[in-house]
Amino acid sequence: MDSSKLSLLASWMKQSKYTVVLTGAGMSTESGIPDFRSPGGWWRNIDPATVASRYALENRYELFRDFYIMRINTLEGCKPHEGHKVLAEWEKRGLVHCIATQNVDRFHQEAGSRNVYELHGNIRTVRCEDCSNAAELKEFLEKKPCAKCKGKLRPNVVLFGESLPYEALDNATHSISKADLAVVVGTSLQVYPVNQLPELCKGKKAYINLDTGRSSSQFDLVIEGSARDVLTKAEMLLD
Repeated sequence: MDSSKLSLLASWMKQSKYTVVLTGAGMSTESGIPDFRSPGGWWRNIDPATVASRYALENRYELFRDFYIMRINTLEGCKPHEGHKVLAEWEKRGLVHCIATQNVDRFHQEAGSRNVYELHGNIRTVRCEDCSNAAELKEFLEKKPCAKCKGKLRPNVVLFGESLPYEALDNATHSISKADLAVVVGTSLQVYPVNQLPELCKGKKAYINLDTGRSSSQFDLVIEGSARDVLTKAEMLLD
């Protein structure tokens, strides 16, 4: 890892009056969460339309429910790593103003980050698809119907075929548009419209990822490495 690049990132962090962080699956995989789009990711073996789409919710509900129960159970025993904690500490110190994340595990909040925009929703809360009534996660895991209308319970994630939550996307768009610095961490930037967000930043843009090949041309600084390693090493330079 190039120490001069880390020093430059730390310098930009200190100079910026408004910094936005955009995170993707690379933040979560280091906590033990399987990813989706890497060469060994889940979508290489599972067609997402069969399990994580509106079609699956409406027409193959038992398969849909079992898939998400499996995903929720995968979170058991997984925790935020040091990189998540660094971002939370930077927010406390005023170095980071918000995080926009594609991840649904809520590890940023668990680590202590407060201003988080969940662009793809979250898998920790549940609602009824039919009447929108909030339900307990335990009810979904126990395969119960909605207590209010007996409808289908579902996690509050964005499915294939659904739009991103307006408020989260609007807040992220507004924030990154006025940022002096955007730091993109652990995402291959393949998914629309989130992959368009860095282009809105008029300030400096830094990209941190294990694979920086296809998505790095629009950035002022590119650091190849894991989210945890880069963030923890940058934190040492900010002390």
